[in-house]
Amino acid sequence: MGETREIGSRSMFENYEVDGLYDEVFSSDGRPRKHYSPLMHRLKALGKDAFEKRRRMTDILFRNQGITFTVYSDTRGVEKIFPFDLVPRIVPADEWDTIERGLVQRITALNLFCQDIYHGQRILREKIIPPDLIYGAKMFRREMFGVKVPRDIYIHICGTDLIRDKDGKYYVLEDNGRTPSGVSYVLENRSVMKRVFPSLFSAYRVRAIEDYPFNLLQCLKYIAPHHVDDAGIAILTPGIYNSAYFEHSFLARQMGVELVEGRDLVVDKGFLYMRTTAGMRRVDVLYRRVDDDFLDPLCFRPDSVLGVPGLMNAYRVGNLALANAVGTGVADDKAIYPFVPDMIKFYMGQEAILPNVPTYICARESDRKYVLEHLDELVVKSTNESGGYGMLMGHQATAEERQKFGEKIADDPRNFIAQPVVQLSQHPSLIEDHFEGRRVDLRPYIVYGQKVIVMPGGLTRVALRKGSLVVNSSQGGGSKDTWVLEED
Repeated sequence: MGETREIGSRSMFENYEVDGLYDEVFSSDGRPRKHYSPLMHRLKALGKDAFEKRRRMTDILFRNQGITFTVYSDTRGVEKIFPFDLVPRIVPADEWDTIERGLVQRITALNLFCQDIYHGQRILREKIIPPDLIYGAKMFRREMFGVKVPRDIYIHICGTDLIRDKDGKYYVLEDNGRTPSGVSYVLENRSVMKRVFPSLFSAYRVRAIEDYPFNLLQCLKYIAPHHVDDAGIAILTPGIYNSAYFEHSFLARQMGVELVEGRDLVVDKGFLYMRTTAGMRRVDVLYRRVDDDFLDPLCFRPDSVLGVPGLMNAYRVGNLALANAVGTGVADDKAIYPFVPDMIKFYMGQEAILPNVPTYICARESDRKYVLEHLDELVVKSTNESGGYGMLMGHQATAEERQKFGEKIADDPRNFIAQPVVQLSQHPSLIEDHFEGRRVDLRPYIVYGQKVIVMPGGLTRVALRKGSLVVNSSQGGGSKDTWVLEED
């Protein structure tokens, strides 16, 4: 049993358990942290009934606006209203300054790595990263060797997942440099929060996030081919059955650009065109939300119906810009992740501002031996899976599950890494009529165009099941609005 604390006389927080974890709101003595005090005061004054009324309003707004995501494994239906927790996560200005500097440093190094790995490969020649890890990466694209990408930028949009340990220290859990999703929920969460809880904002100076679509559009314009004055821009979606389709359509509306599927596009004489009722319109910049494998059936999977035949040729000859670039998956492969601090040192001559979680690479014999002997203490992840899939939570798994996973590791060690169990920080979440602590992470979004812009906030994801460390929406997680405070 965790230590039980009664937090003042606030009925919704009676018997709230700090439980020996790092709690975002309450310190170990049960008192609200300084930057949460005004919020706690207002929640106390509000009371249960008024809070419940606002929660019902929120559900109606989310449903009416079609703010959904897809859970493919749920037999009761795949379309879900994104669970939203009304108590915001608050990040003080000094904490955010460190996060922002660390993220700018990280995306800069990852882009330098992509440029190097598809051209000079200096980092391999100097033996910073073992070549077999690179060439064995599922998302490494030999087709990108020697291809000059616009402005030498590979990762234009990145979602980097941050966690805090029991001491409150921030760590990078992973980088998402292919087609990161979730930013639409960040923007919609803020919009709904302002409508449902406008009074809470009066106690804080919260940094705005609403300029993200503008910043993204400017980034896409920046990478347009040099010969283009008024770039034609579109978002490529796999279609309405994709789990992130809401986001694709949301961003297209916000930026005022076309949302297209592969069947809407055609390549002619090295240029990409979009079919419209008024005839063909050229597309110069494609923000693609389709994985590399499905982009061009002439270059990658021949059975793909999501992509466009000849698209890679238009890209290679410089008539088309893609965001993100093809081949960026090599940078967010989980077996490459442990080397990002080395990349920062190698390319930039700096120490990493945001540390990694200690990681065992199963392709290394010594690491693999340790992992197989300590499966009950570790989190094991497949290097090419995302969304919480392909993962073993060793301390929660049965002996049979651990044995089966051990066999998978032995059969294909390159496909697995392992990490110690990090006791994620927790944040109060409303469970029925009271608050309980639930584990959280944070995914800030970074746009790399003419300069690097980090959205002040991001998606705070919540593991809604008690004791769970898995926050992914695809595994039943929810989200919170994230407030980054202006400097005092």
